[in-house]
Amino acid sequence: MHSSTSPLDSPLSTPRPIRILVVDDHPLIREGIAALMAGKKDLELVAQAAGGAEGVEQFRKHKPDITLMDLQMPGLHGVDAIIAIREQAPEAAIIVLTTYSGDVQVRRALKAGAQAYLLKNLLHKDLLETIRRVHAGHRMVSPDVAVALTDHMMDEPLTEREDEVLQLIASGHANKEIAARLCITEEAVKSRVKNILAKLQANDRTHAVMIAVKRGILIP
Repeated sequence: MHSSTSPLDSPLSTPRPIRILVVDDHPLIREGIAALMAGKKDLELVAQAAGGAEGVEQFRKHKPDITLMDLQMPGLHGVDAIIAIREQAPEAAIIVLTTYSGDVQVRRALKAGAQAYLLKNLLHKDLLETIRRVHAGHRMVSPDVAVALTDHMMDEPLTEREDEVLQLIASGHANKEIAARLCITEEAVKSRVKNILAKLQANDRTHAVMIAVKRGILIP
């Protein structure tokens, strides 16, 4: 008579490790993350990429459980890579790793579909726990990031035109040059500059640029 083995008689199966893709243009960061994961039986680094476009391709190839994504990389920006990944896999779990704590960058990343936002100076301390918690379905942001989000929660965002004017101010253009580039009057430029200063609570144009860089509205 054929006998079957009951599940109780079977050896316990080892849970499949969390499969991870890291996308960062700095080799030292990738090496550091690999070192952090070394020897962790519940984590497996399955692929690495040095840029956003390569990261999207590696995601398509390996289908990782968790993607660690830098924001500022040559070529495809991290936020655009997140959008591309989420278009092909809406359930993709993505953790942003960055040096930028500005609230605008955070909002862009979270809106694109990131589940967590971790500052690189906290990698050694918080990365592995963040990976495990995101894999379990949680959303997380670094404490400093949470403070930045709260501080600017009620701020009125710049309009697309105001953002264009601010970009040109940061590049050193005077009002007359900005007017010519955007095909608007100098008075319209002055009006937008006034709005920019008010929204950013800036004292002058230079101060506005400094605030915009800090908040992630402008990327140096």
